[in-house]
Amino acid sequence: MHSIEVKNLTKKFGEFVSVDNLNFSVKKAEVFGFLGANGAGKSTTIKMMCGILNPTSGTAIIGGIDITDNPDAVKKIIGYMSQKFSLYNDLTVEENINFFSSVYGLDDKVLAERKKWALKISDLIGNENILTGQLPGGIKQRLALATAVIHNPKIVFLDEPTSGVDPIARREFWDLIFELSNLGTTVFVTTHYLEEAEYCENIILLDKGKIIAEGNPKELKTESIKNAILEIQTLDILGAMKELETAPFVKELSVFGNKLHLITNDNFSDILQVQNFLGEKFPVNKVEKISPKLEDVFIHLLSKEVVK
Repeated sequence: MHSIEVKNLTKKFGEFVSVDNLNFSVKKAEVFGFLGANGAGKSTTIKMMCGILNPTSGTAIIGGIDITDNPDAVKKIIGYMSQKFSLYNDLTVEENINFFSSVYGLDDKVLAERKKWALKISDLIGNENILTGQLPGGIKQRLALATAVIHNPKIVFLDEPTSGVDPIARREFWDLIFELSNLGTTVFVTTHYLEEAEYCENIILLDKGKIIAEGNPKELKTESIKNAILEIQTLDILGAMKELETAPFVKELSVFGNKLHLITNDNFSDILQVQNFLGEKFPVNKVEKISPKLEDVFIHLLSKEVVK
């Protein structure tokens, strides 16, 4: 059963096409990743699916409700958390919880129960009177998620929710996402952190409003890149990269921190080719074959789009 069905969804701003004829579906209780660079159309797509923005053409069925027929009904069955946390900094923790509960029409009995839950998952029991603006980023993020799902929605949309939060807080936040999914909530999440996309059951890669790849992370990594990938360590990364651009065995190159990732072509035979090509000018500290990461896949697919 699908919680979300997107059909030919398109959004234009004048002549600019922000979202270009998207078609995909999301299963109930699935953790679904929606990935793409800035300007790819992720937030615009989410706003249409939430009934905030009218599509130019096409539609989406959210929890069985057509966004073009009844966007207000869609808003009642979903939760939404933006990358800016959606909280009021000048309100206390409890006042934020009460405010969002009133927006969703929770009665006093339900509110009491859900407030306890929200304080528990935010690790804020006993700190209800602290101003929200004084909270650390990770705790504030958890509170924002709690208020977004305070009404126990069928589907929650998380738009880059972990932006600007430290790695430990991000990991803890994903534990909450899995908890929601296990309870039956469909989680639709956008993220800039491709390592987070590994946690998703299925993902879509978006570029310039179009889907350029979709599937589960394992499928994308094994099927998108067929040639060997090498990871190279050398003191002069940029110099080595420029040198390797002329190598006959190189298909693509990209920088990963203090290392190079090299996708080989059919002229590649063994690792010694790299060491011999760079020679004494760019001594290689280490070179090894690696399994592709989602970031390798994303860069590879974007490179293919640029060539078109």
